[in-house]
Amino acid sequence: MGREQWKKIWVGSAGNMVEWFDWFVYASFAVYFADSFFPKGNDTANLMNTMGIFAVGFFMRPVGGWVLGRVGDRRGRKAALTLTVTLMSASAILIAVAPTYAVAGYGGVAVLLIARMLQGLSVGGEYAASATYLTEASAPGRRGFASSFQYVSMTAGQLLGLGLQIVLQRTLSEDALHSWAWRIPFIIGALGAAIVFYLRRNMLETEVYAEDDSAHADPARGTIKALLAHKREAFLVIALTMGGTVAYYTYTTYLTKYLSGSAGLSKPTASLVSFCALFIFMCIQPLAGKLSDRIGRRPLLITFAVGSTFLTVPIMTLLKHAGSFWPALGLSLLALLVVTGYTSINACVKAELFPTGIRALGVALPYAIANALFGGTAEYVALWFKEGGIESGYYWYVAGCAAVSLIVYITMRETRSIDLHRVGKDGAGAERAGAAAVAGRQPVGD
Repeated sequence: MGREQWKKIWVGSAGNMVEWFDWFVYASFAVYFADSFFPKGNDTANLMNTMGIFAVGFFMRPVGGWVLGRVGDRRGRKAALTLTVTLMSASAILIAVAPTYAVAGYGGVAVLLIARMLQGLSVGGEYAASATYLTEASAPGRRGFASSFQYVSMTAGQLLGLGLQIVLQRTLSEDALHSWAWRIPFIIGALGAAIVFYLRRNMLETEVYAEDDSAHADPARGTIKALLAHKREAFLVIALTMGGTVAYYTYTTYLTKYLSGSAGLSKPTASLVSFCALFIFMCIQPLAGKLSDRIGRRPLLITFAVGSTFLTVPIMTLLKHAGSFWPALGLSLLALLVVTGYTSINACVKAELFPTGIRALGVALPYAIANALFGGTAEYVALWFKEGGIESGYYWYVAGCAAVSLIVYITMRETRSIDLHRVGKDGAGAERAGAAAVAGRQPVGD
């Protein structure tokens, strides 16, 4: 992979990292600021209210997917990526200065809600814009490897958030974290977004988008009307996302809360387990992505779905009784290894389904809908089961979502060899042309 390819991956990934740092620090620091915006009382209820606002951000993601996906298809991937990071910076600033319940009553909740709506808009477009950009910017035989950096950057953003949380936990008192220090990560996130905004203003457009004359000539590109011409692919994105997004949020954003609230680990120990597990998880994404370039996307997706369907209940049950750092880390790593079959390649799989003129919106809107329904509600559903005294019911819920996606993975076509320039123009020919490109451009043993 040449220097120019790495530059495109770096610029696309750097912005994604900041986006997801801001997105995830809300979840990871919620245990500290939940009581700041609601009356004192039931800690679990306050956390549920705070995570309910977290879920609102997910429900704004379809709107962001539609608006920013349209921008990406009509004005280019660069324009969409620049706009997403601008929105994320604004939302981080709002959360950093939001007044508490003691100062402004429920006014602070209103500010928090507006900030989460902006974050939802931003991330709703960011996923598709970066997935499309990373997929289009890479050589045919490298798309799985290049697009895997989307979850590398997403996880890096979460690791930065968790790392900051661990540092603050070890240097500040519990009272300080609850009263004011939880604002620090949002200030850092706003500054990081400003830096990435500058980087993205100077990024290069992808050749696939720039050279697609038919997409530029079509006035319907990037519209719902154009997307409806690809209903099957849109529903496929929703179905294949369902199991993956629930499993991902269970073992990332919810894991720290589960280890501290249900497994009995201290908050610092729970954060350290998450940090170590996510670091290893991040490192194996490119390896799995590269493997998919050789053997195809479906084998990895099927491996994830089978593992998640049959291993979720025993892993979550054992995690609840882990009791200490090492058992918790081992089980968390096992779960994330299974999830890697989905996370490492889901970006390119979705992008490979659509033609250039509708690719950003085709990935953005269906994916955002699936996340609103399943990913964004995962933590709230988990806490609802816990509040109802049937926490194990959530384990079966995660396994059930994976089982549905398994059916989709088994029946879907392989997308590894598709030519992005010809998707939607000549189905069989496009796939043959893509296979020839892979064979011709990727040396054996590379």
